[in-house]
Amino acid sequence: MFSYRHAFHAGNHADVLKHATLVCLLRYLTQKETALSVIDTHAGAGLYRLDGDQAHTSGEAEEGIFKLLGGTNLKTGSKGALIDDYLAVLREFNPPPKTGSPMHKLRNYPGSPLIAEKLLRPQDRLNLFEVHPTDQRLLRGLVAQRDRHQIIRLKMDDGFAGVKPLVPPPSRRGLLVCDPSYEIKSDYGKVVDMLGLALTRFATGCALIWHPIVARPEAHDLPRKLKNTAARAGKPWLYASLSVKSGQSNARGVPVGLSGSGVFVVNPPFVLAPALKEALPLMVNAMAQDEHAGFVLETGQ
Repeated sequence: MFSYRHAFHAGNHADVLKHATLVCLLRYLTQKETALSVIDTHAGAGLYRLDGDQAHTSGEAEEGIFKLLGGTNLKTGSKGALIDDYLAVLREFNPPPKTGSPMHKLRNYPGSPLIAEKLLRPQDRLNLFEVHPTDQRLLRGLVAQRDRHQIIRLKMDDGFAGVKPLVPPPSRRGLLVCDPSYEIKSDYGKVVDMLGLALTRFATGCALIWHPIVARPEAHDLPRKLKNTAARAGKPWLYASLSVKSGQSNARGVPVGLSGSGVFVVNPPFVLAPALKEALPLMVNAMAQDEHAGFVLETGQ
């Protein structure tokens, strides 16, 4: 159960898609003065070193965020509104050296908890769930250091079960973020059940669900099931996927690894679809590993 560690995967192409989408959602949802409640069901360790042993072991950041950047420096420049805003948040966690150089080198990669904490306000609330003992300990230390507005509640508990008592939030404005590792097959069904429960109790809330594109029937079926769940609730949805290579197995029948991922958003703000329409081709162009790279962008009611 505890074999997955996101430190080996931080900054990969899936993180680029997921976190760029998260930044866009949070920027929009915090425009209104009314408090926003964010629930992160699988928070992880919170912050990852891209120059550490774990990141170097996998090399996934090299094929992800570093390809998007064209190197390890967080250079300024226009890659479109969604990507530029995402990179601006990363820059906040990677100050330039004290020598006076304006160049930000990307060493620290924030997970969704710290991205949310950075963008939320004193009136907002951030509820984090994490069950991995090591990641939970690391995250607790980060929360103690970085929770500027005292808005975070961290629980070492099952995030799927933890959603129910938190929806609807008192302010009736919320964002549910769910990105389990899916190392357990039952996670796919739990994601669908959790979304159905959330929409029953809090139909106007926004939800961001991430999933891997892997050679599993459960992964293939998940987007369809999420669309059906949103449709039954009568709620609009957006689905975006980013693939960087073929998802086929090699000659020995061994899967080639994570070929892509998708994000499913219920009650998406109107700004998200055009922002992703601009950003996804740029992501594909930067991070493609073979001729099978591509993207999908769909919306529905």
